[in-house]
Amino acid sequence: MKLFRRKTAAVLQSEAQSDKSLKRALGPVNLTALGIGAVIGAGIFVLTGQAAAKYAGPAIVISFVLAGLACTFAGLCYAEFAAMIPASGSAYTYGYATLGELVAWIIGWDLILEYLFAGATVAVGWSGYVVSFLKEFGLVIPAQFTSAPFDHHAPADAGWNMWRLFTEGWVSTGATLNVPAMLIVGFVTVLLVIGIKESATFNNLIVAIKLAVILTFIAVGIAFINRHNWHPFVPAALGPGHFGWGGVLRGAGVIFFAYIGFDAVSTAAQEAKNPQRDMPIGMLASLGICTILYIVVALVLTGVVSYQSLNVSAPIAVAVDSFGAPLAWLRTVIKIGAIAGLSSVILVLLLGQPRIFYSMSKDGLLPSVFSSVHPKFQTPWIAQILTGVAAMLVAGLFPIGLLGELVSIGTLLAFLIVCAGVLVLRKISPEIHRPFRTPAVWVVAPLGIFFCAWLMYGLPRDTWARLIVWMVIGLAIYFPYGHRHSKLHHGLLGKAGPEP
Repeated sequence: MKLFRRKTAAVLQSEAQSDKSLKRALGPVNLTALGIGAVIGAGIFVLTGQAAAKYAGPAIVISFVLAGLACTFAGLCYAEFAAMIPASGSAYTYGYATLGELVAWIIGWDLILEYLFAGATVAVGWSGYVVSFLKEFGLVIPAQFTSAPFDHHAPADAGWNMWRLFTEGWVSTGATLNVPAMLIVGFVTVLLVIGIKESATFNNLIVAIKLAVILTFIAVGIAFINRHNWHPFVPAALGPGHFGWGGVLRGAGVIFFAYIGFDAVSTAAQEAKNPQRDMPIGMLASLGICTILYIVVALVLTGVVSYQSLNVSAPIAVAVDSFGAPLAWLRTVIKIGAIAGLSSVILVLLLGQPRIFYSMSKDGLLPSVFSSVHPKFQTPWIAQILTGVAAMLVAGLFPIGLLGELVSIGTLLAFLIVCAGVLVLRKISPEIHRPFRTPAVWVVAPLGIFFCAWLMYGLPRDTWARLIVWMVIGLAIYFPYGHRHSKLHHGLLGKAGPEP
């Protein structure tokens, strides 16, 4: 079937070498910082406390371990692809090489959930910290302009009724727009249009600031840990997905959002100086550093204060408040670190999405405007601006909880397909040179598939409903446009590989 024709790895490697339109300016330190810049943000500063309070209690530490395992298995598979096929496009490009065009489109459309919606989600968290920070100096922004006008609570009796899950439960909050969230997206979009090197330098500075702040919180917080706050470590279940081991699984699926970002490194492959060597370093180093930090912060946070008090927009600030008046200054430092940290997350996520559009447009699946590169800045500027505008609207209109779960399921699906793709390509094209090989691939990749599927299973039904609707919309675009304009379909991308 033409729907499953593949781009051969040779074609992809040739395209990556011949395409000089994007500027190669990133080394291993820049790439590792990009990964840390995307991963360390909303997970530590926002979602850790909320997931502990609502789902897992102190056992949120186990949730992070489970999510980290899934990411490690997926990260090893990503690293093999990134070194072998150093092209922008991330999982979309890898899917095209292994599972065919239709699956590649599904991944590309799914990655919009990961990058565009994730950028908007983090912008909402950034807004919460900025509003709180300004309030300390007497600058109060009216709540009407700092919150989403809509919220959603799925009806408990809807079962798998897709219509009810998707359409019922919407409520008006009385707010107008989350203006700070929209402003930060706009600022980051302008920065990304100006250039990749400038953006990377800005990100490196911010990463240094937020790592210093996080390490300070850990060093100070250890002295204030009360072990009674860890008992019971796994609170008794109050319902499906609420505490107990079901809550630990649900928490892992929700805070999986905190790990997205290391894969965003792969979207910058065509802007890396030596992608075959540097891409695996950047991805795996950033993932390892961030996993350790998440686990330690979760232990300190739930040890300092009761998990029941952490369902707030700034949970680490709550923990710092418990340190007492002599350490009140640390609250301001934490907020500065959170604001800086969340800014870098937004930057990396909004950097990733236009490069997905760029690759899909180069293949003919999207209009050519999405692969237009600015003659001076050498960035996909039109796709960047369109991504920024869409993210601004999403950030201004929807709450962080709704967006976070939707991003998590999209990310897990992409990771699952990448793990499967590594196995497929090992089978059908074993002769391809692989600068980095996934160790024990016939164990690691299936474990990656299992963990991702398991975490997806733990997410609520209304999140699944939104994913299904999103995919239906994507297919409604692919068949009338993408399939008809595909360059592979018209024989313009070299000889296609056989159907998998």
